[in-house]
Amino acid sequence: MYKRQLGAATSAFLQESDTTTPFVVGVAGSVAVGKSTIARLLRELMSRWPGTPRVELVTTDGFLYPNAELERRGLMDRKGFPESYDRRALLSFLTEVKSGAAEVRAPFYSHMRYDIVPDAHVVVRRPDVVIVEGLNVLQPPPAPNDVAVSDLFDFSIFVDADVANIERWYIDRFLALRQSAFSNPSSYFNVFAHLSDDEAVTTALGFWNEINMPNLVENVMPTKHRATLVLRKGAEHAVESVQLRKV
Repeated sequence: MYKRQLGAATSAFLQESDTTTPFVVGVAGSVAVGKSTIARLLRELMSRWPGTPRVELVTTDGFLYPNAELERRGLMDRKGFPESYDRRALLSFLTEVKSGAAEVRAPFYSHMRYDIVPDAHVVVRRPDVVIVEGLNVLQPPPAPNDVAVSDLFDFSIFVDADVANIERWYIDRFLALRQSAFSNPSSYFNVFAHLSDDEAVTTALGFWNEINMPNLVENVMPTKHRATLVLRKGAEHAVESVQLRKV
């Protein structure tokens, strides 16, 4: 807020266009922990603040490599792991946004197709605030002299919870999707729509134990200490504690 006011005042004094960079917030956490809900709520709240009417939400799903490329690299079973994302494209996108570009485009990911949609984009036009939500947005740089995505954040949030609770939420979400999105004949996951309750739970546990749990333990949880703010949720999704890192 203060940064935008200062930038606008400076531009006015110099009789230049206002090139104040947007405030960028990162939201990280496990699959099924509720980070998307937190990010959407944050967008709605911040859009009501004086001076920040334009708040954009971008998920890093759009920066996953297309399925064909993941297949070529042998990474389809590691979708969601850091190596399954086009890190350079995400960095380029955020750099353009931070530089004040008039319009920046991000790839569009369809959860129904389980893939990037060719020629479809999310368009961001000079926002006041950009919220970037994703599993691995707080990952450290791959090499000492590289830039981390989080280096471009002004503030970051990690959504935390007990692993046992996240596992239960993941299974509950899978069962709910089986009755809704998975039932769509055009859905990539339509094959799961006709599973019995026991079969669905077994399938969800398989995905959790083989993919999501290892990714959480190996890649997501270790980045918690990099967040500015940690929101810890209880068994019923309510936030039970808030930890703010001293600057």
